[in-house]
Amino acid sequence: MRIEFKLSMPNVGSWNGKWTGQDRNYVHYRNIPKDIVSFLGLDKKEGYWHYNFGDGWSAGIRARVMETGKKKKKSDGFCGYEWMIDSIIKINKIVSQQEVANGKDSD
Repeated sequence: MRIEFKLSMPNVGSWNGKWTGQDRNYVHYRNIPKDIVSFLGLDKKEGYWHYNFGDGWSAGIRARVMETGKKKKKSDGFCGYEWMIDSIIKINKIVSQQEVANGKDSD
């Protein structure tokens, strides 16, 4: 199933409280097996995951199943945060690669 992931920065730690990318369309598309889509709960509703960087910034990832035949929107990339999608697909939450290495990928 084709899934659309959309990146946002709900908490911004910049001096002026703004994210220069806030008006851009940061989306990433992945084809994901149906069992993983179900594991993520995306077969029932849109999903949302949040990640706090610990420095005043946080990222939000929204995901939804794309309708069959629906065209992809033009993307401005994903700011290098594709690793967040990998984490969501693997464990249904966002943890850093370091946290995974330290065994913090499960509760």
